[in-house]
Amino acid sequence: MGKSALVMWGGWKGHTPQETAEILAGKLKENGFDVRVESTLKPLEDVAAVKQLNLIVPVWTMGELSNEQWTGLHQAVHDAGVGIAGVHGGMGDAFRGRVEYQWLVGGQFLGHPYVGEYTVELTAAANPITRGMPQSFKYNSEQYYMGIDPAINLLAYTSYEFEGRKCKMPVMWTKTWGKGRVFYSALGHKAEEFRKYPDVLAMTTRGMIWAARA
Repeated sequence: MGKSALVMWGGWKGHTPQETAEILAGKLKENGFDVRVESTLKPLEDVAAVKQLNLIVPVWTMGELSNEQWTGLHQAVHDAGVGIAGVHGGMGDAFRGRVEYQWLVGGQFLGHPYVGEYTVELTAAANPITRGMPQSFKYNSEQYYMGIDPAINLLAYTSYEFEGRKCKMPVMWTKTWGKGRVFYSALGHKAEEFRKYPDVLAMTTRGMIWAARA
């Protein structure tokens, strides 16, 4: 029996949520997943059903998560071990009013004071998500400045300079939330970036597969 995934798209349209969801869903299908794509968060309200999934992929910048929807998501990931994976604002700038969700993700978008070309540096050559990828590559997009859970397992970062201060800003990571695995990448502002940077799409696909419950 194949693995099952729920991909939910919506929220701010500037992040091309539908097209991004279709690209990520397509990659999951190529890897043997039975994928359900929805333009609503209501599936999360069916707690018993979402607990049976292997993976949840939110593509939903900003927006609101109701108490019932948060309960379904939390119980699926934390209690049942369903994986969750996502990219850019679709997961890292979602549901700003729900701090528990941000803790689940491991980070929260604060701003992108720089937009343009920057360098992404990988940290974990032996990790299955990044293995064989270039250790350093140029990327042209919004450079996310995020609030970060210090307990994440860092896979990639950028050097950020803002108002005279320099820091190592996480870009890609894994973590756990209870029994569930979490993968996040700040790359992927719009769907076209996954076509322009195939290695980023490949790592995102590996991240989704890694997060999915066995």
